[in-house]
Amino acid sequence: MTKEKALEDVLLDEDTLKQNEIILYNDDVNTFDHVIDTLIYACDHTPEQAEQCSILVHYKGKCTVKTGSYDDLKPRCSLLLDAGLSAEIV
Repeated sequence: MTKEKALEDVLLDEDTLKQNEIILYNDDVNTFDHVIDTLIYACDHTPEQAEQCSILVHYKGKCTVKTGSYDDLKPRCSLLLDAGLSAEIV
């Protein structure tokens, strides 16, 4: 294997492994219960996981709530937005 081919394989692997993230942002509108229920529904969180994320969002201003491929995250992010939450895929 040539050095160029090995480097090409490494770069290809990095692209394949790159995960997108849904970032949820804090707002002054939604209740903790609404955020928790929405994370359980949209992101398949456990109640404990959803509660922890809602606390992080409240105190830190934002939190990664789901990682994965863009195709998996897009409909999940749409559910969050449709529920009135502030989120984006990065």
